[in-house]
Amino acid sequence: MVNFIEAQKPLLSRLMKMAGLRPIEVELEPGTTMHVWAPKHHVGKKGTTISPLDPAGGGGKKPGGSKKRRSPESRPNVVLIHGFAAEGNVTWQFNFGVLVSRYNLYIPDLMFFGKSSTSSADRSPDFQAACVAGALARLGVARCDVVGFSYGGMVAFKLAEARPELVRSLCVSGSVVAMTDAVNRETMERLGAGSSAELLMPETLKGLKALLSISMYKKMWFPDRFYKDYLKVMFTSRKERMELLQGLLISTMDAKIPVFQQKIMLLWGEEDKIFDIELAKKMKEQLGDKCFLYGIRKAGHLLHVERPCAYNRQLQRWLAYVNSTAAGEEHASS
Repeated sequence: MVNFIEAQKPLLSRLMKMAGLRPIEVELEPGTTMHVWAPKHHVGKKGTTISPLDPAGGGGKKPGGSKKRRSPESRPNVVLIHGFAAEGNVTWQFNFGVLVSRYNLYIPDLMFFGKSSTSSADRSPDFQAACVAGALARLGVARCDVVGFSYGGMVAFKLAEARPELVRSLCVSGSVVAMTDAVNRETMERLGAGSSAELLMPETLKGLKALLSISMYKKMWFPDRFYKDYLKVMFTSRKERMELLQGLLISTMDAKIPVFQQKIMLLWGEEDKIFDIELAKKMKEQLGDKCFLYGIRKAGHLLHVERPCAYNRQLQRWLAYVNSTAAGEEHASS
């Protein structure tokens, strides 16, 4: 019997290719490969695999090429980092289309999601961030704006902290800077879940329905067949993903809010039940004057799926603001 979720993926891949994106396997080191949807100019005669021995920028660059042709890299780079329930193209399927005409778009699959894999035992968000940075370096990306959702937001914060010269700005939704024991305990108690693994890695229809129910503001009905298909396709690599959840937790005593150099937008669903808007307000105060908060009405944790038009509109405004500010700063310094 056809799995409807699996059957959607070829269509989604086709739409992404029509938009000018291509799937690329970036080998970061032996045993570690990151799958990235990237602009098609990265794909050349060498195919869609980039190894550590390839020059930065991949197969799409041709040394000694014509200087008259405008380089695709002249457009700003935007990186979209997915959450815990699905890989990159599935997570951002309602959002990438409004960005590809103005930006060089990069959509990585984090380790143990999609086609990305590693033999490393490191399960920390720091390692995920290092892998994203490594893949972007292999693709010749020197500066970018990063958009992160949920688990991807935590990775985005780590990336911005570790690589301020790479990350120009952040836009984060439904996430925290660090998952402390205190935040995790309060969240699980409020949601009535025994653990983050129980909540985010459901094994039954009841568990998946409960996760979807708390993730969305609107109550939506789907046939049981949909849930069964989703469980089969989206919750693979269970052992490794359980370890990723464990790798998130840090002691409340050890937690410190970094001083970020970047401008940060917290784009939030006002009805988010997992990381509520009050947590976002507190985080804004902790992050300082360079941090902004915008709430989207009638939207929950999955705001980019539930209200994609509102989310896309605010994301585009943020990216336009970041680019106009950067252009003004460059003009003032020249």
